[in-house]
Amino acid sequence: MSSKPEPKDVHQLNGAGPTASPCSSDGPGREPLAGTSEFLGPDGAGVEVVIESRANAKGVREEDALLENGSQSNESDDVSTDRGPAPPSPLKETSFSIGLQVLFPFLLAGFGTVAAGMVLDIVQHWEVFQKVTEVFILVPALLGLKGNLEMTLASRLSTAANIGHMDTPKELWRMITGNMALIQVQATVVGFLASIAAVVFGWIPDGHFSIPHAFLLCASSVATAFIASLVLGMIMIGVIIGSRKIGINPDNVATPIAASLGDLITLALLSGISWGLYLELNHWRYIYPLVCAFFVALLPVWVVLARRSPATREVLYSGWEPVIIAMAISSVGGLILDKTVSDPNFAGMAVFTPVINGVGGNLVAVQASRISTFLHMNGMPGENSEQAPRRCPSPCTTFFSPDVNSRSARVLFLLVVPGHLVFLYTISCMQGGHTTLTLIFIIFYMTAALLQVLILLYIADWMVHWMWGRGLDPDNFSIPYLTALGDLLGTGLLALSFHVLWLIGDRDTDVGD
Repeated sequence: MSSKPEPKDVHQLNGAGPTASPCSSDGPGREPLAGTSEFLGPDGAGVEVVIESRANAKGVREEDALLENGSQSNESDDVSTDRGPAPPSPLKETSFSIGLQVLFPFLLAGFGTVAAGMVLDIVQHWEVFQKVTEVFILVPALLGLKGNLEMTLASRLSTAANIGHMDTPKELWRMITGNMALIQVQATVVGFLASIAAVVFGWIPDGHFSIPHAFLLCASSVATAFIASLVLGMIMIGVIIGSRKIGINPDNVATPIAASLGDLITLALLSGISWGLYLELNHWRYIYPLVCAFFVALLPVWVVLARRSPATREVLYSGWEPVIIAMAISSVGGLILDKTVSDPNFAGMAVFTPVINGVGGNLVAVQASRISTFLHMNGMPGENSEQAPRRCPSPCTTFFSPDVNSRSARVLFLLVVPGHLVFLYTISCMQGGHTTLTLIFIIFYMTAALLQVLILLYIADWMVHWMWGRGLDPDNFSIPYLTALGDLLGTGLLALSFHVLWLIGDRDTDVGD
């Protein structure tokens, strides 16, 4: 070439321009994953340098959230000289190793959702849930924050760790501070929007609007979202750092562990905060706007911290679409839950809703995170690499092809039935819910769970590759949509199962007892 661009110019190409093609081969010694020829020395013999430059380029892209508008500051171009060897390719994972690594976090996450279901089964009879039924609409939306924020954070940091961009203390601290500030901004905004959605969805069917109830929902939602995201974000960072140190792929464990305590912590916070605020409804009503104002006043602090980090600056500006749309989708599921459990005949649905939603969301988040990491190891978003995006994969390609992503999809799908049987047995032993576990109920429940996960895994295969082809980072965009769809599908299919059981007269199930 006649000119030699600076490395930062190469980073900003995003694989879309003709200046530097990642698939070009300028010499016989080039590796397929090498960057542009400008990174080679004059003697043409710098294969390790080429690979490290490539890894650094992907690390910088990950640090900038791998968005298509990748404007960065010069400090993000630092190259560490003490990095270890490149991480192993996920292609070496077998079905047994995938299942072994996923099984324990999956069961842990499942028991977390069981505990959340038991809590919801108890608190649904509290006065605040009976008098302000719109709180039920908040449940899937706020529990979905683990998909909107924590699971996205886990997927993003897992990819960064796998490509070696959290190996130095400076990089690690920069990723932690930027991402924690970012999720606090997102949690506050999403919590506020979720309360508005709950008010609107509660007002439209009944035509009744209460200003005190609206302020109660807003204060409860914002406080719950903020505190839950703070606690879960710290847990996630610890899990990812620890898993890397003991040699476990963070993609297999981070997202399920994010959900293991996520549902329980969020639901417990929502119940406790809403109940505490409800007790002050007739005495200290001004406390509602004060709570909202306090958390909103903290927003400028988190925005400044998030802007200081190149890792989150672009997401802060352009990463709102997936979390807001996902919140709206989850709120529709919350409306279904509200209208179903408000009927005494279907009160037993409350204990199973967090379980079926949590299991489906956990499994699809693992799959999306794995596919995203696999693509990052073979290029950058928007690149026309060998792993070309598939616009419309067939179900056979998704579940029965020999590649590692199809193998993991099969493993995750096969975990559905034994996992749910363990969780149903646990609920039965704890005498949770208002439903007797008859054979016909288990058949309907398993059918809904299998259909939910089957649809989610197929959509994940299509969505992650489609976003990758458009130059979007699936770590930031796909998981919120997928977990929100999991909430909607799980709640809708479960409500349909309960209605069908009631219509066919399965009185042994004692659905409404």
